[in-house]
Amino acid sequence: MAQPTEFEKMRRGELFDAFAPEIVAARQRCKEACTRFNNAGDVPRRRQVELWRDIIEDKTPLPPPADDPAKDDALFDKDPWIEGPIWIQYGSNVKLGEGVYINFNCTISDNCLVTIGARTLIGPNVSMYSACHPLDPAVRNGIQGPEFGKEIHIGEDCWIGGSVVILPGVKIGKGCTIGAGSVVTKDIPAFHVAVGNPARPIKKIETSMTE
Repeated sequence: MAQPTEFEKMRRGELFDAFAPEIVAARQRCKEACTRFNNAGDVPRRRQVELWRDIIEDKTPLPPPADDPAKDDALFDKDPWIEGPIWIQYGSNVKLGEGVYINFNCTISDNCLVTIGARTLIGPNVSMYSACHPLDPAVRNGIQGPEFGKEIHIGEDCWIGGSVVILPGVKIGKGCTIGAGSVVTKDIPAFHVAVGNPARPIKKIETSMTE
């Protein structure tokens, strides 16, 4: 039976070598894709979507262009809207739902899967860290030691305030609001407002939505 690659181990949340050639190459590919996105300037919506899909390695073909620019933009109404600059480590482990909005200066460390549900709004300067290191410094061993990760999942219809930090392994339920500057260290149940460091639910949101 073939041994798993370092990339496969990384995606599964197992210990892996973050400086193996294939891992370094994956980070470099994504860094270059982010740079192209961030430096694109004022481009049509079609080009913005194309550059974003390059970051996350989404090979879905773009629809044929419409003759009218407004109609062409409308073809991408359900695609995520990303404000640059944005910095992502690998890209292929980021999955966004329809109509997600990410404001500027977002950082996503996506060793493991990071998902953001449809219609969720991400404020400026938000950071999502799926990467972990061993606590034992003898095992951690700087850049010579192993790394691992834990998945992050943000539900549909959430509002993540500015400068929020979301740590490895966290699940934020549907319809949540996370107050600006909060550090989310544990799961937040659906339809709650959570604030603070560490973030704690302080209020149940009354809504006609259901889980």
